[in-house]
Amino acid sequence: MAEKITIPIGPQHPSLKEPACFTITMEGEKVVNAVVGLGYNHRGLEKACESRTYIQDLYIIERVCGICSHAHSTAFCQSLEYLAGVEIPQRAAFIRTLVAELERLHSHLLWLGVGAHEIGFDTLFMYTWRDREKVLDLLATLCGNRVNYGINTPGGCRRDLNDEEIAMIRKAMNELEEQVKYYTELALNDTILAARLSGIGKLSHDDALRLGAVGPVSRASGVPDDVRAIDPYAAYGIVPFKVITDDHCDVFGRAVVRVLEMQESIKMIRFCLDNLPSGEIAAKFPRRIPAGEVFTRVEAPRGEDTHYVRSNGTDKPDRVRVRAATEANWHAVRHMIEGDMLADVPIIIAAIDPCYSCTDRSFVVKDPLTGKDKQMDWGALRQYGIDWYRKERGVDPSRIPLPGKRFY
Repeated sequence: MAEKITIPIGPQHPSLKEPACFTITMEGEKVVNAVVGLGYNHRGLEKACESRTYIQDLYIIERVCGICSHAHSTAFCQSLEYLAGVEIPQRAAFIRTLVAELERLHSHLLWLGVGAHEIGFDTLFMYTWRDREKVLDLLATLCGNRVNYGINTPGGCRRDLNDEEIAMIRKAMNELEEQVKYYTELALNDTILAARLSGIGKLSHDDALRLGAVGPVSRASGVPDDVRAIDPYAAYGIVPFKVITDDHCDVFGRAVVRVLEMQESIKMIRFCLDNLPSGEIAAKFPRRIPAGEVFTRVEAPRGEDTHYVRSNGTDKPDRVRVRAATEANWHAVRHMIEGDMLADVPIIIAAIDPCYSCTDRSFVVKDPLTGKDKQMDWGALRQYGIDWYRKERGVDPSRIPLPGKRFY
């Protein structure tokens, strides 16, 4: 039996641009145990929402995640609209749906490029990110921003579409359709790509249900879990589309699901343009929200986003809680990594399309003597981290040499 070796991947490492530490134990090259270490990011967005008005909170919520910006703002606005008893105009519902599918194209093209980069297929990375620019240009024209689009407002949308913008979208969809067909052909028929991705990161149908996977991760395991279909919002109850599933139950299946979803997104965008209702784009909305609580969800590009909002009758929320899709999918990552080779770990992690900033939350440390919650200021939290790394990892910052002063 090979000797077991434990190595840390991260929290700063080349495979991912956000900090997380994966402690991998191997026998030879085979992973026998994996520990997913999160918690390096905490921006306090939920707490920040409690001291600001609902309109100010919308700007914060849009920045939970840059790629899923519209999904988060849609869920938050839906929560407020439910509490206030306001129904948005149908034209606004169609615009929200159209922007959501543009965001899905943006996200899936970005993921396809990142996934290709992780396995050394940098030509595909360049192609997909080139095409992603077309989608970002559309979003910048329609919304004013490439990310954090700012199209949503409680009661509807901030901006309308004109004939010139509609024509621009149609032209871009025609161009993207040809490229997406190429990516689909590549994903389904390229033997080298299939050989590299097939059979790794296995997640069976039952395990996907047991571990609570969402989005393309669950649909690639044959679970038809799509909020747009099972709990329609915006215009998804009107716009026809097919829920894409696959039964490969591996990284290859997750790639197939995403490229086929891009084809569906293009069809849905065209339907929205062809059937865009006339009328207003926003309903009158109160400044103060009646007391109550609500739980809403939307289908972000990565999977189900859920938002909980509790109102106390003022113009500020009493509590805001966000659970992004990555937070749900992390539970399956350890299961998918174990049993595979070390070289497969980066693409298995990348296959859930992880986002760390929208996942990480603060945690409470209990005092070992009293058993009560222990509150820390920044200095105490910093010292706690130093002591933990010294004890658990053998890292002693006091022994790390510092370069001397240099004067230029």
